[in-house]
Amino acid sequence: MGTLAWLIIPVVAALVAAVWAAWAQRAPKATGDPASLAEHQRFMAAMERTTSGTSAPGERSGR
Repeated sequence: MGTLAWLIIPVVAALVAAVWAAWAQRAPKATGDPASLAEHQRFMAAMERTTSGTSAPGERSGR
């Protein structure tokens, strides 16, 4: 009887995990915070402005 219990425990755990995974897949995904996305876009635009037209550190220009 003890052996049967040790075999049933992992089977039940696997079934519970499968049910939980199926339920978790059904939940709608969050698309993100609009304010955070706008902030990220402003950051990317600022990074493009500050690095455009400049050479990388250690890079020699004109030679």
